[in-house]
Amino acid sequence: MTPIEKELLAANETYANGFGPKGQLPMPPARRFAILTCMDARLDPAAFAGLREGDAHVIRNAGGRASDDAIRSLVISHKLLGTDEWFVVHHTNCGMETFTDETMRALCARSLATAQLGPDGWRDVGAGPGSNEAEFVDWLTIRDQAESVVADVRRLRFHPLVPGDVTIHGYLYDVRTGRLTEVAAAARVGRADVAEAEAAQDAAHVPVEPAQPSA
Repeated sequence: MTPIEKELLAANETYANGFGPKGQLPMPPARRFAILTCMDARLDPAAFAGLREGDAHVIRNAGGRASDDAIRSLVISHKLLGTDEWFVVHHTNCGMETFTDETMRALCARSLATAQLGPDGWRDVGAGPGSNEAEFVDWLTIRDQAESVVADVRRLRFHPLVPGDVTIHGYLYDVRTGRLTEVAAAARVGRADVAEAEAAQDAAHVPVEPAQPSA
């Protein structure tokens, strides 16, 4: 057993001993909202959003991006478990800003060992072999945090599996202060009435088939 595994199991024993009535919590989240955020270890959604067990869904990936798998989870969150408000939360000083798809593909092609970040960017320090499978992954890197929040909120807002009455928010978390700041452009895109207006506009422009002459 590794030292980390021992620490984890010891912490779990303490947690389980005080679990009490939390074992009776229902499956649907009590506060009916979900958070999509980054896996960065400096972010603690339970702390920055005031969550307790059973309150909300938290979906995490590298960058907090609205990937296909994140959308899968959010659709399940709404369709089967009743959430009707979603928060996309990216953050400052995100590692996803430090590389591009091309960088990741080149690194993985040379070696699968952990790379190092230096003054000139990422570089491999481990031995090969690597793999070209990274060529087929969209790494969803980030150039500008506010723009990425807007892009992800927009993708969710107009996704065909996301109903118009789900409200979607976009925020940036500051890793230096712990404070959430709303991204104004994302707020405009994410409003429920935006999706409803878009749907109405689309319906108004559906071409009508001309009537066929009677035989």
